[in-house]
Order: sequence, then C-alpha cells, then structure tokens
Amino acid sequence: MPTLAQRLLDAQVAFHLDRLTGDELDVTVARLAEGVLDAADGHQLADLVDADALKDVVGRALTEVPASAAVSGFVELARDVIRAGPVEPFPLAEVVDREQVERLLDEVLAMTPVLDRGLERLTASPMVGAMTTRFMARIVAEALAANQAVADKVPGLGSLLSMGTRAAAGMVGAADKQLDGFLADTAGKGGTLAVRRMNRIVIETMRDPTTREAVLQVWDLAAAEPLRGLGDHVSDDEVSGVVDAAHDLVVSTLAHPHTVAIAHAVVDAFLEAFGGFTPGELLAELELDRATVVGDLVRFAPALMGALVESGDLERLLRAELAPFYESEVVTGLLADQPTDQPTD
Repeated sequence: MPTLAQRLLDAQVAFHLDRLTGDELDVTVARLAEGVLDAADGHQLADLVDADALKDVVGRALTEVPASAAVSGFVELARDVIRAGPVEPFPLAEVVDREQVERLLDEVLAMTPVLDRGLERLTASPMVGAMTTRFMARIVAEALAANQAVADKVPGLGSLLSMGTRAAAGMVGAADKQLDGFLADTAGKGGTLAVRRMNRIVIETMRDPTTREAVLQVWDLAAAEPLRGLGDHVSDDEVSGVVDAAHDLVVSTLAHPHTVAIAHAVVDAFLEAFGGFTPGELLAELELDRATVVGDLVRFAPALMGALVESGDLERLLRAELAPFYESEVVTGLLADQPTDQPTD
C-alpha cells in the first residue's frame, strides 16, 4: 500500500496537472505572468540582469548560433520563399508608402558631402585609378564612335572626322617611345585625376534636381509591377551560390572577436541607458502593452502544455520536482508523528 508521503505526492501532482490543463490553464498562466511582472517591477533592470552573464550569452549567440544547422535550415527556407515569391503577387506600392520613399531619397541625396569624402579615399587605390581611367576611356571611345556614325550620314563630314582621328592617333603613336617614361611616372597621377573627375561627376549628378525625379520615376514604374519571386529570373544554383557565400561571410564576421567586443559594448550601452528602468517601464518605452504581453503568453500556453500532457512529460517533470520534498527527512519526520495509516475498504 502506498505510504502517506506517496499519496500526498500523487495528490499534489494531480492538483498541479489540473491547474495546467483545461479551463484552468489560461487563469494559471495569466496569474503567473502577472505575478512575475509585479515582482520584477519592484526592481531596476540593472539589479535583475548580470552584465557579465548577459555578455556571455550574447557572445555564444554570435559565435555558435549563426553557424548552426538550424540557422542553415532557416537560410535555405528563406531562399526558397524568396524564389517562390508571395502566394498572390501584389504591387510593391501597396506595402511601401511613396512619401516614405521620397523622404529616404531626400536624406540620401543630402549626404553628398559624406559620399564625397568617402569617394576621395578611393584615390589612394592604384587599381581603382586604373579601372576608372579605362572606364572613362571607353566612354570617350563610345562618344567618338557615336559621333562618327552621325557624321557618316553627312557627305564629306565623315571622312573629315576620320582623318582627324587617324592623324591624332598617328601623332600619339609616333611619340609613344618618347612618352613612355613620362607616362610611367605620371600614370598614378593620371589615375588619381580620373578618379577625382569621376567622383565629381557622381556628386554633381546626385545634386542635380533631375536625379531625384528620375529615381522617383523608376520607383513608380517598379512599384506598379506585381511583386513575384526570383524563380523566373535566376536559377537555383545562382541563388544558392550568393546565399551560401553571404551566410559564410555573416558567420565568420559575427564570430570574430572584434564583433563580439562590439556586442559587449552594446550590452554595456543598453544597461547604461535602460538599466534604471523597471521591466514594466521598459515595456512602456517599447510601446508594448502589459496586458497584450500576458495575453500572448496565454495564447501560446495551450499548445505547449497540451503536447507535454499528451506525452506524459508534464507529469514526469512535476514528480521529479516535487518528489525530493516528500522524500526528505523533514517530511518523513513530520509524517512519522501522524497516526498510522488504517486500511480502507
């Protein structure tokens, strides 16, 4: 026959199972959530959260989570969703407000001084200088070819333009040997000048009022088109290559000690800015209603608890937590003072 301690354990397990199932579950979860929030609201975040422990959690999350199999699965799932697109295509204009696009564009175009300083740093790269020189040379060549095509339509003008071009080319060719040394010395300067000229073109183009109207016109055309997946435009291998390369880059970057150090600095800054808030005050700052948070917990509880009850895990967990109490010497001593159990019919 079960001892009194075992019978008390069975009764308490059954009591808690009733509270965590059926109609009592919502009331129990709401009561527990409200109780935890009420107790926590009496303390500041700085007193509830250990900064070093939080940094350890953030560091592990950055170094281990992005490279995990689960995240790789999420990345693959996201890739499939992007390729497939929405179930029912819709115009982008229904989602993005044009006024917000205009505001963003104005802010970007207003940053031309910052862009100018950033582009100026490109002059220090010889490869960028060589690339820019070739690019501008191609532009000039294309312009000359276009002019030649137009001139060929005018009797006599085409021959005259061709003769001038050949004469200029011949002069440069004859002077090549003499100019080789000079060009070698000034190639770097020429590249720098080409980069600066290209930078100036970019900056002036951004400052041109026509640019704003052109960008908005392109946006209007793109926003009116139904939004579909990328599957019609790119292959699986092309998407996979880009996504995998980006994932590997993110994994290696987030796991770097410098990135972890930045995350630790963010933790310190967060606690410095919000450490004096209570959890309730922080929810208010985040514009999260307390009743809504409790309601969300209540909505999530039935599925979680239902699965635990069906599998028997909830009863097992409750017994594992409560049994040591009833097996303790204190309870054994208290029950020893009670009258001996009498058999029941």
